[in-house]
Amino acid sequence: MASNAAVAARLSEILDELGGIASDRVRREPAAGHATIDDLLKVHGTGGLFELVDGTLVEKAMGWTESFLAMVIVRILGNFVVANNLGVVSGPDGFLEILPSLVRGSDVTYISWSRLPDGRVPTSAIPKIVPNLAVEVLSIGNTFMEMSRKRHEYFHAGVQMVWMVDPRERTIAVYTTVNDYEILDENEILTGHDVLPGLEIP
Repeated sequence: MASNAAVAARLSEILDELGGIASDRVRREPAAGHATIDDLLKVHGTGGLFELVDGTLVEKAMGWTESFLAMVIVRILGNFVVANNLGVVSGPDGFLEILPSLVRGSDVTYISWSRLPDGRVPTSAIPKIVPNLAVEVLSIGNTFMEMSRKRHEYFHAGVQMVWMVDPRERTIAVYTTVNDYEILDENEILTGHDVLPGLEIP
């Protein structure tokens, strides 16, 4: 079989490309680099939450605490979004194809009505939609490079704002561009900026 120095050939190289994640988060069947959205749909009913990245099925690193925090944020954002008729909010299993063959499942997403096809809630299992806001609750299994890659992907796709919630440090990094951010601690107020104007979370 022909080889090329620009193409990852070993699992270790693929793991590096994915952000230095642990090998047990990569599903071996189908082989890394060869998975499709159809493969992703098949594994979603078998336990675990997987994203599709560079043709590889990557399990989301998430525990009970991360799930709890995601649901708290879903409730707060959901109440605000519904009260102001702004769009929809989804949780960790709300997977979206944000770029061709790139499926991400942010722990929380907000999508405005204007970004929903015909202003309606999609019926497909993995719709092709780019959210306005993506929220990631950091788990111990997440690496710095993995989250950096996600952030770059989100903004490249057209996400307007990204929140990185760090439960251990009790802080939130609020990114308004791929490189512009502020870090808020638990004594500060989290706002929605221009994405969710009027939102204030103590």
